Amino acid sequence: MNIQHFEKGFHYNNTELLTVAKKIGKLATYCQKIKDEGSYIRIDAENRKTEKKRDAMKVAITVKLPTKILRAESRRPDVCEAVDRCVEKLSGQVKKYKELHQKKGKMQKARKKGKK
Repeated sequence: MNIQHFEKGFHYNNTELLTVAKKIGKLATYCQKIKDEGSYIRIDAENRKTEKKRDAMKVAITVKLPTKILRAESRRPDVCEAVDRCVEKLSGQVKKYKELHQKKGKMQKARKKGKK
């Protein structure tokens, strides 16, 4: 699994980096294609100077799979909270991708019935 981190305006400390890695690793449990060589996960984190302190951190996570690009974005006061929210958003997208591209998934069967 190839994970790329990009920070703008701040740097992860060791505990934050471990927490982010664990949360991103949960996505790989949903779909094996995330672990492939052709797939990667890109995490863009930016500390923004806004009047609303609850929107200070902007995190965008992009998951590139062989036939699809999944993306989630969140604005929270803390990096870990923003990553957690992005993982929640992406988990549904990854599950749907897996159902569409797995041989015995419900969505795959429905697509075949529709073509006949």
